[in-house]
Amino acid sequence: MFMRLAADGSDPSASSDAPDAPDAPDAESPFTPFGLPGKPGTDAFWASARTPAAVPDGDGWTALFLWRGSPAELDFESWSGPIPLRRWGATDCWYAEVSMPARLRVTYRLLVDGEPRVDRLNPAGAGGDRSVAATPDAPPQPHWPAVGPDDILPLPETRLRWSSERLGGRRTVRVHPVGGGGPVVLLLDGDDWLYLHPAMTAFESAVAAGELEPVTLVFLPAKDREAEFTCRPELWEAVRDELLPLVAGSGVRADLDRLVVAGQSLGGLSALYAALAFPGLVSRIACQSGSFWWAPGAEELPDPLGGPVGGTIAELLRGGADLSRLRCAFDVGEHETRMLPHCELTESLTERAGATVRVSRSASDHDRAGWRQALLRDVAWALS
Repeated sequence: MFMRLAADGSDPSASSDAPDAPDAPDAESPFTPFGLPGKPGTDAFWASARTPAAVPDGDGWTALFLWRGSPAELDFESWSGPIPLRRWGATDCWYAEVSMPARLRVTYRLLVDGEPRVDRLNPAGAGGDRSVAATPDAPPQPHWPAVGPDDILPLPETRLRWSSERLGGRRTVRVHPVGGGGPVVLLLDGDDWLYLHPAMTAFESAVAAGELEPVTLVFLPAKDREAEFTCRPELWEAVRDELLPLVAGSGVRADLDRLVVAGQSLGGLSALYAALAFPGLVSRIACQSGSFWWAPGAEELPDPLGGPVGGTIAELLRGGADLSRLRCAFDVGEHETRMLPHCELTESLTERAGATVRVSRSASDHDRAGWRQALLRDVAWALS
């Protein structure tokens, strides 16, 4: 017996007047095709259970998710809305068989009584309450190790206390020389790359493999993403006049003349804005799924992505910008159907403005777990 859920969590085979009865406890286990033999709910079953597990389903996959205990629902960072889990008989086994497209890597968590929980049956985590699922045909990410929910990610030894006059407040910026250090790679949303995804380890691995020259990572945390990462000059004035001098005086080798700015979503928007507004500062960027739909007030609309294609950035690019000094790597998730028109227009306008452009698509939706291999590759290309 299979119970497949659509991406919206609905059961396409269910009748509107069908009773909400639990699965019969003596029925054949539905999990055997996923390589999970044994009687669901027994200690032996749980000892061997590893999820998500996937089997081919047409052009995509059916993925099995399990949870032991009380009612729960799957909460994906992107691609799908919440999906409720269904109980197997009177056991402590809750499950969902979810139809997933080909080539997808996605972050998710389980919500139990509204509280986020990590999937303990999945060895690939992202922080203490999130996990990463990938369909079997998703491209490998060789430099990114599987990190369990109890693992503590390494942190850079160098910490800079930045009290910004332009931005207000204080924040901690961490700096890490990879392979002895080199060109500065400014990672926007730096805390995500410190505490959710092991960027230090991945960059070390890529440098050791000869795929990237030694670099100096600067992890820049955001206090208010909408205020700092939209098309305003204050952040980049503060980076130029306050942060980079701190980095230069930190005692860590840091080549500021070959600065690379790497950003995702609103961070990608901010990276390209910086190249337009501060060309003397930013001439190399790695941009994943930039929020090029953005325009003033767009966030408050019922459909923020439904406005003019390319938003404010497209207007700036059409205004006669000279980007002949810019090396710009664009990447966007191939499942981000609403984002693609905004990104595609921005990519073409950026190249038309004279930039050297690289374009790729990752096996993801709007999700850092899918972009992270592109981050390494695109930083290497921006420095080449």
